[in-house]
Amino acid sequence: MSEPVRQRHVLHCLYSFEMGGLENVIIQLVNRLPADEFAHTVLALTTIGEYRARVTRTDVKFIALGKPPGHAVRLYPRILALLREIRPDVVHTCNMAALEIAPLSRLAGVRRHIHAEHGLDIGGDNARHLFLRRLYRRFTHHQIAVSADIHDYLHRRVGMPLRKLSLIANGVDPAVFAPGDAAPVPGCPFAPGRHRLIGTVGRLAAIKNQVFLARAFVRAVRSGAPEARDLRLLIVGEGEMRADIEAILRREGMLDLAWLPGARDDIPAILRMLDCFVLPSYSEGTPLAILEAMAAGLPVIATPVGCVPDLVKEGDTGFLTPPDDDETLAARLLACAASRETKAQVGARARARVERDFNIAHTMEQYREVFGR
Repeated sequence: MSEPVRQRHVLHCLYSFEMGGLENVIIQLVNRLPADEFAHTVLALTTIGEYRARVTRTDVKFIALGKPPGHAVRLYPRILALLREIRPDVVHTCNMAALEIAPLSRLAGVRRHIHAEHGLDIGGDNARHLFLRRLYRRFTHHQIAVSADIHDYLHRRVGMPLRKLSLIANGVDPAVFAPGDAAPVPGCPFAPGRHRLIGTVGRLAAIKNQVFLARAFVRAVRSGAPEARDLRLLIVGEGEMRADIEAILRREGMLDLAWLPGARDDIPAILRMLDCFVLPSYSEGTPLAILEAMAAGLPVIATPVGCVPDLVKEGDTGFLTPPDDDETLAARLLACAASRETKAQVGARARARVERDFNIAHTMEQYREVFGR
């Protein structure tokens, strides 16, 4: 008779637990890893928002430390005390902001510290961040990269040995984002079929560069092309760049042609309304937003950052555009709006790619193996 599997306690540490791709990965891990094998605690250095409602397990504890701007050194005694109180089997830190916890987990006697990088500062060329990653690597037992370029950076520049490094791409559930009949969602002033809907989903932050999309949308509408008449813009998410995005649209008299509803829980339904999805970021790893859009059968227009060029193959699963090239992006928007065949053909290939290579079941199995060692 086989012995029962011992439940392992994983402490997930990140800067904040608000709306975002990284936070969505944590939600996937908590909800999808076998409950008889893993228990979870989520520790945010700053705040925990309403996004926690997406966690379906009722045994998960959330801790927010309310860290002010700057280094977290003043919180070290509290963090160390928490680690000794919780006594996790695994500490899972995410991105640069949480990496400084690594020495504390070693001091607290944590048996396994895993660090995951979901995206680098632009180009990974921040000298201070590179120095800190090299300094803290000795305190981590294993590191995870979500894309090939991050994997290469951690190995070649940070110096992580390949035996201590895993490439685990983000994944989505194709069933949840399956294409279907487009229907208006509550609150949206636009109607699929009557309008040509261009959209994006994500945290409204400078590095996500939604202001670029807003400028290109204005240029596309101003072009006077026949397909521009029914063009409408959806920017779903919340963040510090909202005012800048709205200012661009207001200045051009186009605020009524856009919908910025903030964070939403009905992303699959919103994606089904769209004719095209845009990701205008300056930096990405393996963006969940693109994977969700591809799973929904949408053609994607994106900047060639992170592993995006591997996901978005020009003319096959989508289209690439240089960052901040308003003219090129505007032309792409108009081309997608002009051809519903593009959505059907390119979108079908995009969904097939996600089903084959980015299924959430495979992603969870890889995390299960790394956490369970």
